[in-house]
Amino acid sequence: MAQDCSNSDEVVLGAEVGIVRVITLNRPRQLNVISPGVVILLAQFLEKWEKDDDAKLVIFKGEGRAFSAGGDLKVFYQGRKDDSCLEVVYRMYWLCYHLHTYKKPTVALTNGIVMGGGSALVVPAKFSIVTEKTVRFLIFGMPEASIGLHPDCSFSYILPRLPGYFGEFLALTGSRLNGKEMVAAELATHFVPSEKLRELESALLDLSMNDENSIRSVIEKFSLDVQPDEESILNRLPTIDKCFCGESVEEIIKLFEDEANMAGNEWIFPILKGLKRSSPTGLKITLRSIREGRKQTLAECLKKEFRLTMNLLRSVISTDIYEGIRALNIDKDNSPKWEPSNLQGVSTDKVDLCFKPFQDELELQIPGDEASRWSGKYETTVYPSLKGKPDYLVSYVDNSSGTRN
Repeated sequence: MAQDCSNSDEVVLGAEVGIVRVITLNRPRQLNVISPGVVILLAQFLEKWEKDDDAKLVIFKGEGRAFSAGGDLKVFYQGRKDDSCLEVVYRMYWLCYHLHTYKKPTVALTNGIVMGGGSALVVPAKFSIVTEKTVRFLIFGMPEASIGLHPDCSFSYILPRLPGYFGEFLALTGSRLNGKEMVAAELATHFVPSEKLRELESALLDLSMNDENSIRSVIEKFSLDVQPDEESILNRLPTIDKCFCGESVEEIIKLFEDEANMAGNEWIFPILKGLKRSSPTGLKITLRSIREGRKQTLAECLKKEFRLTMNLLRSVISTDIYEGIRALNIDKDNSPKWEPSNLQGVSTDKVDLCFKPFQDELELQIPGDEASRWSGKYETTVYPSLKGKPDYLVSYVDNSSGTRN
């Protein structure tokens, strides 16, 4: 018998079944978007169960037709006049570290829509299950680069580790991947037909052994070997690598344009059109973040992503994030007015400003050792005491001198 840890009105449900623990995202009408309350409950369940000797396996799933449509961008828009979004950003990135480093096996049962921050619950899982209904996987929700954001929730760490320059391609274009493509790209581990998913979940709940081989053996009884369809973007990797190896966004677009004019490359035109309509600021920050991520650790990537997101939300160099959300989520006119309006207007100095480290106490506090791996929570940082003080994030570390600016 499952022990319910929450009632049905909660945005996240937790259940205990033998040695298995189950997290259910429970906002089906909102496509299980990740709100501040969702992030808090996820962290509470995961910390509790990691410390519980009786808990051996954690399953993630979503109620309804979506696993998760990602972060609630309207929350960002509503908080544009203050720093009210800082808390959920901090908590989510801190949680991402623990999703990647969780001490017990995790299984993500992904059936339906999964985007943006929702994919941060899927890709790091030890076993990530997708189906034929996982057809709208967007690494980034709108995608982020198109609305003036950047690859976050640990994806500046994940994407650079994909083959060749496929990570740059996904980050800059937001191209969609279906379930088969996710498995082929190693963004998911197994493909299971949707009609078998409940049966798989029941088999996992009946487990008495918690070793990874036992879990894998159960999953493989239901999984299928699949290959991408003939028209899959994964069959275009040589062309993608040829273009997205460019050193700048401008060079990448020029290389992509040249390839588009060659016979058989008609598939490039709609992608190129979307790329050119994206936020120039978002594109330049995205490319640099992915390139830096190739050499950064998980912790370094998450700290960088926190700086970038806070600087963009605070409109340090551009208000594009709010214009992008307005055009695509609020007014839905799909006609954003970017500022600056072209890549040439986004100077290196402006981009540099977004990447500068904060003072140590203002950085994302990633645990430094295993004994204190659940330390660094938002409520233990200086941030709660800084609410209402608008200038606290203007202090940076000057990398050349070590002084504060």
